[in-house]
Amino acid sequence: MKHTSLLRMDNISIVVASLDHAISFFQEIGLTLEGRAMVEGEWAGRVTGLGDQSVEIAMMVTPDGHSRIELSQFISPPIVSDHRNAPVNALGYLRVMFAVKGIDEMVERLIDQHGAELVGEVVQYQDAYRLCYIRGVEGLLIGLAEEIRQQ
Repeated sequence: MKHTSLLRMDNISIVVASLDHAISFFQEIGLTLEGRAMVEGEWAGRVTGLGDQSVEIAMMVTPDGHSRIELSQFISPPIVSDHRNAPVNALGYLRVMFAVKGIDEMVERLIDQHGAELVGEVVQYQDAYRLCYIRGVEGLLIGLAEEIRQQ
């Protein structure tokens, strides 16, 4: 019997109301727009189980080229549920965490330029990280972590 094995995590998908706003927000964090396209037709509906669908997607890639976020804006069918403002102890996917440099400056930029909100505060975890959760564009929960360099 042939065994299969995991090769990598390809991407994580986030459904958004405004693709343009979401792209701008994730570019501010440091991701690059890799591509933008319409995904529609019978084959796509067979994958998602939604039948006839029309979705515009944008693929964002991290600076190291290893991680991607697929942003999806549904044209049809319409959005049926909204989990963006669920508290951090709600069931399901919680957040995406990004490793950053200059966490204080990044939080300030995201608040000033994109209306993000700090969920709690920037805290230090042992001698390893400074980290925080922010509510970004459309209420999306994003984690930021800055590694503390030991001298």
